[in-house]
Amino acid sequence: MAVQTEATTRVHPTATSAWARIRKNIRTNYQLHLIILVPLTYMIIFHYVPMYGVQIAFRNFVATKGFFASDWVGLKHFLRFFDSPLSGRIIVNTFVLSVYQLAAGFPIPILLALALNNTRQPRFKKTVQMVTYAPFFISTVVLVGMMFQFFSTKYGVVNHLISALGGDRILFMGRADLFRDMYVWSGVWQYAGWGTIIYLAALSTVDPELHEAAIIDGASRLRRMVSVDIPVILPTIIILLILDVGRIMTVGFEKVLLMQNATNLRASEIIQTYVYKIGLASSIPNFSYASAIGLFDSVINFILLVLVNRLARRITETSLW
Repeated sequence: MAVQTEATTRVHPTATSAWARIRKNIRTNYQLHLIILVPLTYMIIFHYVPMYGVQIAFRNFVATKGFFASDWVGLKHFLRFFDSPLSGRIIVNTFVLSVYQLAAGFPIPILLALALNNTRQPRFKKTVQMVTYAPFFISTVVLVGMMFQFFSTKYGVVNHLISALGGDRILFMGRADLFRDMYVWSGVWQYAGWGTIIYLAALSTVDPELHEAAIIDGASRLRRMVSVDIPVILPTIIILLILDVGRIMTVGFEKVLLMQNATNLRASEIIQTYVYKIGLASSIPNFSYASAIGLFDSVINFILLVLVNRLARRITETSLW
C-alpha cells in the first residue's frame, strides 16, 4: 500500500502540471484557440457526426424504421457489388481515369510555375497568369457546354477545321475511346493556372543569394531551376502529391455525369456516377447498396493515403504526419 501511494504521488504532480500548462496556454493564447474553434466545430458537425450514417452500408435501410431499427445484413451489399458484372468495369474506369488525370494534370502546374518564376518580363508574366487562371472560374456546367459547342459534329469549330483540312468529322463527345482524353485535358486547361499559385508562393521563398552563387559558378537558367528552385518546392510537391493520391478513386462527379451519354457509357461509368444512379436517380433508390459502394471507395482512398504517406516519409522524410 505504501509503494502504491508513493507511485501515485510521483505520477499525480506530473499530470497536474501538464493540465496546468494546457490551461495556461489556453488562457494566454485564447484568441488563437477561438479561431481554431470555428473550423473544428465545422469539421465535427459536418464531417464526424454524419459518420454514424456509415452503418447504412451494413443494413437493409428503410427510412420509416430509421438507422438502428433497420435489419443488419453485414457485408451483403459489398458482396453484391463485387458479384455484379458491372463492378470490374466501373472500378477500372474510375482508377484509369484518376491515374490519367494525376499523370497529366499534376506536373503541368509545377512546370508552369517554374517558367513564370523565371520570366524576366513582368507584364508578360501577369498576362500569362491572368489567362491561365481565368478558366478556373468557369463553372463545370458552362465548361461542358463549351465542350459540346466546340466539338459538335455539325457546328463545332474543331470539326469545321478538320473538315477544311480534308478529314472526316469526329463525334468527340460520343466516343468512348475519346472520353478520357476529353475529360482529362479539359481539366488540365481549367485547373493548371490555378494550381500554380501554391508553387509560385513556395518559389517566392527561394533565397536570391542561392541564384547569385549559381550564376557565379556558371550555372544556366535550366540548371538553376533543377538545382535551386526544385529542391525548395520539393516538400510542397510531395505533400500535394500525397493528397492527390489520397483522392485517386474520387473523380469529379458533376463533370463526368454531364459528359456522360449512352454512346460513351462504356468508358464514362465510374463509381461516383453509379452510386448517384443507384442511390438517388433510380425509381426505387437503394440507399444501403449505394452507401456500401461509396464506403468501399472511401476505404481504398484511405489505404492509398496511408501507404503513400508512409512511403514518402521513408524516402524523403516529408509527409503529412
